[in-house]
Formats: sequence, structure tokens, C-alpha cells
Amino acid sequence: MIETPYLLFLGDAPDPLAAKVAQGIKDWRPDNCVGQLRLEGCNADMGLTDMTLEEGRAAGAKTLVIGVANRGGKISAKWKEVLLAALDQGYDIASGLHNLLRHEKDLAAKAQETGRALHDVRIPEVEYPIADGKKRTGKRVLAVGTDCSIGKMYTALALDAEMKQRGMKSSFRATGQTGILITGEGVPLDAVIADFMAGAVEWLTPDNDPDHWDVIEGQGSLYHVSYSGVTMALIHGGQPDALILCHEPTRTHMRGLPDYSLPSLEELRDLALALARIPNPGCQVVGISVNTKALSDDEANSYLAELEERLGLPAVDPYRHGAGKLVDALAAL
Repeated sequence: MIETPYLLFLGDAPDPLAAKVAQGIKDWRPDNCVGQLRLEGCNADMGLTDMTLEEGRAAGAKTLVIGVANRGGKISAKWKEVLLAALDQGYDIASGLHNLLRHEKDLAAKAQETGRALHDVRIPEVEYPIADGKKRTGKRVLAVGTDCSIGKMYTALALDAEMKQRGMKSSFRATGQTGILITGEGVPLDAVIADFMAGAVEWLTPDNDPDHWDVIEGQGSLYHVSYSGVTMALIHGGQPDALILCHEPTRTHMRGLPDYSLPSLEELRDLALALARIPNPGCQVVGISVNTKALSDDEANSYLAELEERLGLPAVDPYRHGAGKLVDALAAL
């Protein structure tokens, strides 16, 4: 069990999107966050109080959470001094990076010396089966995106919150490090051996009541050449009854791939639906979730209205405006 509250470590994140782990925790579990710790050159800011390790401990923080998701998931050498000092000062450390805390000999030795815990969230703790494609009871919805880091997790969390508020049966199924840190459980899907990824999603979304919704946290993008495999596993293992398309309208290229442009929402709709109907012929695209953070209110409303007219689907920013329209569409299935 990862002890709360957290001090969020942003390191030297080059931009706000690189600190998406910290942002997700701050937005969805603000009571668990006492402040943030940033190194020189950090270009991310959660709007929390900047603190030293000493100030964080004085404010009650028990765990230093590495809130950065850099490309390749590496523990930067620049961070080591802070992480070692945190252990000396009584912090546990939690990380969702591929580069595991326990594999860093100096951190592991310091944790043993101080009696502190290293939490590697991205380690599968279950022997997942290979997918068998058998139809399961209950309902499932999956967000798929035109790119990575575009709002799929926020969409799922907003859907789950709205469903619960309405008294609907719903479970948010975390599949990434941020979702797991927010909810305390899930499958670190991109760390599962490839042959078992779809089976891990089947395990995560088992048989349930006919009116229960599993809201599956999306990952990657079918159009992102680096991370498309995890998206395929979610589509085939999840057997979604409904898809929600996710988009960020100001992106000029794929995250980390300047030579690749984003697909249109129509292209995403057609490709994702064709693949989803392999395990579930009844799957439908029910709505569009748009990350409008970079748009003004007027710009956002105009863009969403244009999308609704163009694609004939409800379009909304579920974090900014609420997920009501999308839940209405799911309830109608």
C-alpha cells in the first residue's frame, strides 16, 4: 500500500505534458497532494506549493511520487540526489517509470538502510492469461485517441464519476501508472509481456452484472508507431461495447514524432470501430471527448458544435464541461 499524502516530484520536466502523472494525481486526488518539488529548468507547474523535502515532510507528506513520464520511462541521473535524500528524510518513493527503482543499486541500498519502501507501480503482480476472446457479461467502454497523452484517462475518470453520481453501476479500470496511483489498483499494461496484454485486459474486466459498466482507461494510439500495440490489446482484450474518440485540436504532430501528423477523427472512428468489431460485432462509437484546455470558452464551444454537426455524435470536454452527454449516449445503448 502506497502511503498518502504525496509530495509530487516534477524533476526537470521539459514541458507540462511530461508531468502528466503528477497532473492526473493533482486533478483527481488533490487531497493526497501537499505540494510539488521542482528542479532547476522544470517547465511544468501543478499550481501546488513549491516545497523542499524538509517542507514536504513538515506538511505531512509520506511518499515522494515521481510525477514525470519521460520518453522511455528513465530515472534521470539529475534526480538521484533528491531521491536518496528523500529516503534519508523518511519518505517512501513511488514511481511508474519503466526504469525500476529497485534496479537502481544505490536507491535499493539506501531504502534497505533507512527501512523505507520503493514502490514500482509498473510491475505486473499477476500471472495474466493469454486472451481467449470469450464474450463476457456486463458492458465496457474504451476511449481511443488520435494521439498519446491526449485525455483518455481523464475521459474515463469523468465517465466513471458521472455514472456513480447517477447511481449507475460503474468501475474505472486503470491500465497505466497514473490511473493506478489515483485508484490504488489496476494493470500496468505497457509492462506486461506482449502475448499476455490482451489477456490482462480480459482479467481486468471480468464477467459482471448486465447493467454494470467497466470504464477502461485507454493507452497509446492506433496511429502512434511507438505505442500502437498497447491500444490493440485494449481493443481486443476489452471487447468494448462502446468507443469514445479522444482528440486535442491544437496538436501539430504526434507526441514525440514530429514527422507524423494526427489522423482525422473520421479516420480514427473507422479504423478503431473495424478492429473493435472483431471481438465484439455490436460495438458502437458513441461520442467524442475533446481536450479543450488550450482553447477559450468561445473557441471550445464553437469547435465542439462543429464536431457534433460534422460527425453526428455528442462532443464535449468531460473535464471542463462534465461527462453528461457521453453518459447519456452510453445509457441509451
